[in-house]
Amino acid sequence: MPPLGPDWIALLPGISLWALALYLPLSLPLSRLEQALAAGSLDGTLQQVLLVVASLGLALAVGTLTDLALGWALGPGWASSLGLMAAGWGLFTALASRARDSGE
Repeated sequence: MPPLGPDWIALLPGISLWALALYLPLSLPLSRLEQALAAGSLDGTLQQVLLVVASLGLALAVGTLTDLALGWALGPGWASSLGLMAAGWGLFTALASRARDSGE
């Protein structure tokens, strides 16, 4: 991987916002990895760390691809703005479902 130059540094906010927005939706389907780890002989703590690292890596990879694709199609500023809206919407829906489940 090339060192981060001025071109990549400009994309980091959008990449991180998209990774944040996609973290939970992408980490939910990792059940096969979780089952494989549970069948193995790893410690429970190490299994959790491996699952978190795998889901973060997946979210960062897909966030990078999403930001690059949207940056190419719409421009880097728009891609970052859409990432911010997606992350905010994910937070809003998570809080709304929690409030609905608790009966508030």
